[in-house]
Amino acid sequence: MAVPKRKTSKARRDKRRSNVWKLTAPTLVRCGSCGEYKRPHRICPACGKYNNREVVKTAE
Repeated sequence: MAVPKRKTSKARRDKRRSNVWKLTAPTLVRCGSCGEYKRPHRICPACGKYNNREVVKTAE
């Protein structure tokens, strides 16, 4: 029968039980030009602008 060789320390036990490893939802901000939600510091997928400058041409 499998038995632990050593006692699990309190620090190791508490690290396992902590909520640090749980995933969080990605942060979203509003685009300054079109108002759509986007990830921060990335090109807006709706209008193709970054920092109010057109970076990617989009078909409108």
